[in-house]
Amino acid sequence: MSVSARRVGQARLEVIVADITTLRVDAIVNAANSSLLGGGGVDGAIHRAAGPDLVAECRMLHGCKTGDAKITKGYRLQAKHVIHVVGPVWNGGSLGEADLLASCYRRSLELCRKHRLASVAFPSISTGVYRFPADQAAGIAVAAVVEALTATPDLTNVIFCCFSPESGRLHEEAMATSGSPCS
Repeated sequence: MSVSARRVGQARLEVIVADITTLRVDAIVNAANSSLLGGGGVDGAIHRAAGPDLVAECRMLHGCKTGDAKITKGYRLQAKHVIHVVGPVWNGGSLGEADLLASCYRRSLELCRKHRLASVAFPSISTGVYRFPADQAAGIAVAAVVEALTATPDLTNVIFCCFSPESGRLHEEAMATSGSPCS
């Protein structure tokens, strides 16, 4: 299941190819749309697995802006919480897409810090119907997480949960080439 792993400070970062809805972690991240009321891809899978209480709580959040994140309970998921992020739609890269994508990861880790979560799993945000180039997205994801880890001392396990072996390979390469301090 695990493709690769490394340590950054106190945190273990790992890349796996798996179904994110099955992971037993403090939080899984949902690549949501701005309504937060469910959709296709990982968003739909998370909503189906969590059950109707998730959409009921999401209605109370009144949506989410691109690059931001909101947290709910996990309901029927193995995860205790779901962190909903709205990634950018790729429009060629000149409209701040990279910054908005990095913000999704940073805001997620801010919520992990606020709620004192020890483990979180991320999908590959914006690389499905939002068309963000998967290789660029993997590099942004790893760099943003590594940078934000110093401000998230309770976080000891970060999982990049990839849907396909190809996505796993891209995240593994990004993790291997990340210029961050590791132990």
